[in-house]
Amino acid sequence: MTNKNEWHDLGPADDFKRQPVSETTVGHVRLAITWRDGEFGAVSGVCNHAGGPLGQGHLDGDYLICPWHHWKFHRRTGLGEPGYEDDAVPSHAVKVENGRLYVQLPAATPRRKKPHLPHPLERPIVRTDGPIRVVGISTTVMDAAFPRYFASEALLQVALEHAGGALGCETRLIRLNDLRFRHCEGYYSKSAHACTWPCSITQMDDKDQMEQVYDALVHWADVALLATPIRWGASSSLYYKMAERLNCVQNQITIQNRVLIRNKTAGFIIIGGQDNVQDVAGHLLGFFSELGFTFPPFPYIAHSRGWSAEDMERNVAQVMHSEELRRGARELIQRQVTHAKMLLAHCPTVESTERAGRKAHRLDVEKG
Repeated sequence: MTNKNEWHDLGPADDFKRQPVSETTVGHVRLAITWRDGEFGAVSGVCNHAGGPLGQGHLDGDYLICPWHHWKFHRRTGLGEPGYEDDAVPSHAVKVENGRLYVQLPAATPRRKKPHLPHPLERPIVRTDGPIRVVGISTTVMDAAFPRYFASEALLQVALEHAGGALGCETRLIRLNDLRFRHCEGYYSKSAHACTWPCSITQMDDKDQMEQVYDALVHWADVALLATPIRWGASSSLYYKMAERLNCVQNQITIQNRVLIRNKTAGFIIIGGQDNVQDVAGHLLGFFSELGFTFPPFPYIAHSRGWSAEDMERNVAQVMHSEELRRGARELIQRQVTHAKMLLAHCPTVESTERAGRKAHRLDVEKG
């Protein structure tokens, strides 16, 4: 155990002058050492937000910026940036003697975490009573000022109309092109634990509208029906932008063993003037299965006139007037809704699964 006011030798002071920020440890205590304007500073190397490594960050003036999510703390006092002083990391006294840098343990000031209300997406995942809920996600891009007919979205609307009418479902339509959401900024590549749920971008930016997709897929919908055009043999660029942001859902499985999406089904509408339907479908099936979705038999419909069909206006006209494709869209959503009803009837909800786990743990404790 360290004694009060005990000084610890960190090594030659010149070693810590070679860069503005250095990371070091004393026993089990991680420290961020800074050097600026001829003066050393020492604060905890653990960020308040998600435990990020402050000693691997960089300086903005006298503020140390966490490399994970960019929280700022004064490099000597540990106080949060102006307006956020109620958040503070421990600060430590430092001194230089005989060319050696010393730090004092324990900390001179305590860690303070300002209470933050949970993000709305952090609420328990509970499937409340009610009809089957279907979210349609259109990934096509169009100029809102000069709209044109989009085949994939048109068939998606046919499916949603059938779901909300004859099938008695609740429905939502999300057009990704109408949302303003940032690209995934690669927090997972910094550290697995830097990719959080809710997404770090969603937590930091209340204008980021990816929250609508998260809420629909994780909390609200029983059925997700995604429509995409084929662009150079792949799904639309907007789909991939969304998919990258959905990494935080899948990463919860690998990091926390926490499955956010259970007992939900997904289906797809794939339309392209050129071919590659099965490759696009294979990717969609693989990705959505990694999120936790399941599929009934024949989980997608598709239309393509083949690689040589460059006359796109004929492709659009064919979809526009095809009763067969409309019937296919209605039959697709019928399969999805039937599958969703089966899942809800025979599978436990997330809430009941977690409750059963807590009960089993309590019984184990009581048995000693």
